[in-house]
Amino acid sequence: MCYKNHSDALPLASKPPRPMLDPPKDQRNPGPGFKKEPPMGSRSEPYEAPAIQTFASELAEWRSQAGLSKTALAETLGYTPQWISQVEAAKSIPSKEFAENLDTYFKTNGLFHRLWKRIIDTRYQAVLPPGFPEFVEREVEASQLRNFELTLIYGLLQTENYIRAVVGHKQDPDTADRLVAERLKRQEVLTRENAPNAWFTLDESALRRDIAGPDVMREQLQHILTLGERSNISIDVVPLTARYYPGLTGSFTILSFLNAPDVVYGEIAGQGMLIQDPRTVARFAVRYNSLRGDALRVEESRNLIKNVLEEYG
Repeated sequence: MCYKNHSDALPLASKPPRPMLDPPKDQRNPGPGFKKEPPMGSRSEPYEAPAIQTFASELAEWRSQAGLSKTALAETLGYTPQWISQVEAAKSIPSKEFAENLDTYFKTNGLFHRLWKRIIDTRYQAVLPPGFPEFVEREVEASQLRNFELTLIYGLLQTENYIRAVVGHKQDPDTADRLVAERLKRQEVLTRENAPNAWFTLDESALRRDIAGPDVMREQLQHILTLGERSNISIDVVPLTARYYPGLTGSFTILSFLNAPDVVYGEIAGQGMLIQDPRTVARFAVRYNSLRGDALRVEESRNLIKNVLEEYG
């Protein structure tokens, strides 16, 4: 078995007696829990990630022990033979539903669900920019947050539909769901008891970039207006009429703490960086103060956001 030489192996369920090829009627005909599913994330070459390879080998082993062909298992669970083949070849990422259906049929006590969760956890960590996990850990400890965003609405201000539009176009559904859930959980920092004071400065282009259609953008801009009414949150906008200003070099966030030095997080070409050097952090603070000089006042910014919202129809 694939765990033989791995100390961190997940606990395996013992192999069942070899079942008859003719499964029970309630498993032979797909019910609500067993649905046909097209391959997700199919590719010509196998994924090299150990978690995906492990799921593939476990599925092949359990199917073989049960005396089932790929076609027979597919018909039993209500999937396509092509889907079973893709997963066993580690060329497709299994879904949560598929993993749970395998556990139900093979009575594996959650084995396939645990393997699926390991896949999702691994893929989630892989798509995060370097430095970002540590930044999120520090974010919940901050007493003040100052953010400038050039091209997109900042994560803490995003609606669920906007988040999904940002992360969903290049991720499989399960990983996208995980990213959405984690970002929504992060947002609790703004509304919790003893929430940090937060200043958000947006370039007007972030408001006008229609990444998901008018409905999503209207909802997003209204959400920004609502958050801006909170006493701990200030939101202003640098208008397009501003020519060159310090923010055009990129987005960044400054975190301040009661008993620790400030830190800065920024991303360049998808690569994240958590900066702790005091001199560099101080330069970012100067840059933030400078670019806010190009922003509209808070009330003027609210009026601009309302105008853009109306333009979305």
